Amino acid sequence: MHFDLADLRLFIHIAESPSLTQGARRAFLSPAAASARIKALEAQLDTRLLYRDSRGVEVTPAGQRLLQHARLIMRQVDYLKSEFTSYGGDSAGHIRIFANTTAVTEFLPEVLAGFLSQRPGVTVDLQERLSRDIVRGVLDGTTDMGIIAGPVEASGLQVMHFSTDRLVLIMPVDHPLAAQQSVTLGQTLAFQHIGLHEGSTLLSFLREHVERLGKTLSLRIQVSSFEAICRMVEAGVGIGIIPKSAAVRHSRTMELVTVALDEPWAIRERSILVRELEALPGTIRALIATLMPSAQT
Repeated sequence: MHFDLADLRLFIHIAESPSLTQGARRAFLSPAAASARIKALEAQLDTRLLYRDSRGVEVTPAGQRLLQHARLIMRQVDYLKSEFTSYGGDSAGHIRIFANTTAVTEFLPEVLAGFLSQRPGVTVDLQERLSRDIVRGVLDGTTDMGIIAGPVEASGLQVMHFSTDRLVLIMPVDHPLAAQQSVTLGQTLAFQHIGLHEGSTLLSFLREHVERLGKTLSLRIQVSSFEAICRMVEAGVGIGIIPKSAAVRHSRTMELVTVALDEPWAIRERSILVRELEALPGTIRALIATLMPSAQT
C-alpha cells in the first residue's frame, strides 16, 4: 500500500475545512482535482473517508482514524525538514504548544522571550487550550507539546513534571474571610468572584468543582489575566482564586490578603506532555530543556 504525502496533506486540509472547495483551496488545487485525489485514496483504502453533500463534508469514523495517522505522519515530515535546514541543530523550526492558562499568561512568555531571542530562525504558535484538548492534541499530533496542570489520564504520552503550584484565595485586606487560616471552595461561594475569560482552563476547572457541590459560581466580572484579577480584588470588587505564584508576585505591589484553599485539588502539578521526546526535533527538545529549570514553583 502506497501513500502519497500530498494526498495525506490534502485530506487533512479538507477534513479541517467546512467544505471540499475550501480544503482544496488550502492545498492549491481545483475542487475537481481534489475530489479525484480523495476518491483515489478511498479506492486504495477500500473505505469511505468523507460524506459529501450540499452543506459540506463530514469525516467518517474511518476518516477520523486516517486523519489521526495523517497528522502524525505530516508532523514527522515537518520535523525531518526542520532537522535539515541550513540553520541546523536547534536554531530553526516551528513549534506548536497547547498550554493551560497559567502557562500562557505567567511563565511561558518570559521563557519564550529568552529562547526566541537566541534563535531567530524559530517560530512558535502558542495556544491556550482546555486540559482535555491539550492531551488530545498531543496524542493526535495536532500540537508538538502540551503544558498542563493536574493529573494526566492518558496512555501513550511522556509526562515530565517540572514544577508545583497551588491555588489560593485572594481578597481585600478588610474582607470577612481575611482572618481565616484556610477556606474551602464552598465558603467562598457566598461572595462574588473575579474570574478569567470564557474558555480559560482555570475558570472551566473551578466551575467543574463548583458544580460538584451543586452550586453556581457568582462572577461579578471576567478579565484576561491574573494581574487584572488582583487589581479588581485590591479595589474591593470581589475575591479571586489564582495560582499562589501569581498571588505572591502581585502582592509585592498590591494590598492583597492570600488565604490557603483547603481542597485536595488545590495543589497543581505542572507537566510537559509529548508523544516521544527522542523523536522530536532539536528545536523542541531545546525548548523543553530550557523550560524545565526555568519554570516557577
